[in-house]
Amino acid sequence: MNATTQMNDAILQVDHLSMKFGGLVAIGDLSFTARRGEITALIGPNGAGKTTVFNCITGFYKPSEGMITLNRADGSSYLLERLPNHEIPARAKVARTFQNIRLFSGMTLLENLLVAQHNKLMKASGYTILGLFGFSGYRKASAESVELAKHWLEKADLVDRADDPAGDLPYGAQRRLEIARAMCTGPELLCLDEPAAGLNPKESAALNELLMDIKHTTGTSILLIEHDMSVVMQISDHVVVLEYGRKISDGNPQSVRTDPRVIAAYLGVDDEEVETALTEVGDEDVIEQLDIGPDSAHGPGTSSSYLAGPVSDTVGHSEGERVTVSKGASKAAQIDARAATVASRPVAPAPAKPAPKKAAPRKTAAKTPAAKAEGVSNRLAAPRGGKADNLTRIKGIGTVNEKKLNEHGIFHFDQIGAWKKADVEAVEAYLAFDGRIAREEWVKQAKLLGQGKDTQFSRRVDAGKVATSHASGKAAGTGKPVQGKRGGGK
Repeated sequence: MNATTQMNDAILQVDHLSMKFGGLVAIGDLSFTARRGEITALIGPNGAGKTTVFNCITGFYKPSEGMITLNRADGSSYLLERLPNHEIPARAKVARTFQNIRLFSGMTLLENLLVAQHNKLMKASGYTILGLFGFSGYRKASAESVELAKHWLEKADLVDRADDPAGDLPYGAQRRLEIARAMCTGPELLCLDEPAAGLNPKESAALNELLMDIKHTTGTSILLIEHDMSVVMQISDHVVVLEYGRKISDGNPQSVRTDPRVIAAYLGVDDEEVETALTEVGDEDVIEQLDIGPDSAHGPGTSSSYLAGPVSDTVGHSEGERVTVSKGASKAAQIDARAATVASRPVAPAPAKPAPKKAAPRKTAAKTPAAKAEGVSNRLAAPRGGKADNLTRIKGIGTVNEKKLNEHGIFHFDQIGAWKKADVEAVEAYLAFDGRIAREEWVKQAKLLGQGKDTQFSRRVDAGKVATSHASGKAAGTGKPVQGKRGGGK
C-alpha cells in the first residue's frame, strides 16, 4: 500500500446507524466514511442528532442498529458498538472532547495533561507503588510524559502558563488545552464536539491553526461537530450534513455549501420563501440550482436495516431530549419533493404563435436560430446596437437564466417590460418556473430599469454585492458607471 492510499483509506466507517429512544428515532439509517488524515465535519441544525452520533461512536450510547468500524493504522479493526466504552480510547485509540469544557480547573495545565497519560504511567508502575521507589522504568515513563505534555502545551501556545490553574485560562485557551489533553492519549481519531462554540474570531483562528497542525504533523484524523461555518469551510476536507437524524448531504465543503437542501435546512423557512431569502443574500448560483433540483446522488437512501419508518412527529436527540416536529418539517425533504414534482410535471404547450403580417419587419428575425422560444411575441435575432442590457439587475434573473433568455432572443429591459400574460406563460414553461416571474415582478422591475431608473436590488448588483455576468457597477458595453434615478438620485 502506497503513502497516498494510506492517507486516503477509511479510518471510520459508519453503516446504517440508527439510535432510538423508546419509540423516538434520533438517528435514522446514517452511513458515512471519515478518511484517514482528513478533517471530517458533521454539521446540521440544532437537534439534528450530531451529538448522538458522537455518543454512539465513543461508547456513551449503544446504537439500536448499524455498525461503526474503526480501522487503525496497524491494520487492526474494531467494531465500536461492541466494545466496552472504556476500551474505545484504550484499544481503538479514539479520543473525544465535549460541548462543555471538562478540565480539572483546580489542577495546573501540566497536571491536566499528565492525568491524560495515566494508563501509561500506571503500566510503568506495575499497577503498584513501585513508582514511589524510583524504579528506572517508571522514571523514564514519567519523564516522557512530562515531555509530551510540554510538547502539546507548546502546540497549543500555552507553555508559558504550564503552572497556572486551568480554571484561570480564558475560554478559548481552555478549549485548546482540552484538545491538547486529548492528543496526549495518542489518538488515531480525535472527535471534537463544537470546539469553536463561544470563541471570538481571534480564538477561532488559533483553533484552526492548532487543528491544521494536528492534521499535518501527527497523522491523527479529526471528526468534528461544528456550527461555526467559518471553521468548517476553512479546515474541513469532507462535510456530512444531518437534519432530523437523517443525512441530507455528503461531500466536499463547496458542494455541500451550495446544496439546496442544506440551505433550506439551515434557513428554516417555508419552501416558497427559500428562493426569496437566497435572492436577498445575492446567491444567484444557488437559486439556479433550486430551479433544476438538487443532485440526486446526495441525501439519505433507503435501507432494509432501518425499520422505524420516517421521522414525522417527534425526534429524540442528545441527552434524551424530545422535540416535537410537525409533519413535513424537514426542509430538505421539501426540496426533494419539489424537485420530483417539477421533474414529473408535463410542460404545458406554448400558446400558438399568431401568423405574422406579410409586411411585418420581424418576419425574418422570427426564422433565426435565436428565436426558438415559441409564444414570446417580442424576440430579437440579436441585441440592438450589439449590446445587451444587464438582465441580472432584475431580481430573480441570475446569470444562468440571463444566458437562457439571451439564447431565445430576450436581451433588453423593454422587451421584458412589454410582456403580456401569454409571454410570461411561455417563458415560465421554458424555464420550468411556476409563477415565479409574477411573484418576483420581473415585468415591473424591467419597466423601471428600461426607463433609466433603478431598484434596491439593481443598486446591489451595481455595487458588486450580487454575482453578475457583467462588469460590476458598469452599464454593459459602455464602460460608464450605471446612473441612478433621474436627477442624480442613488
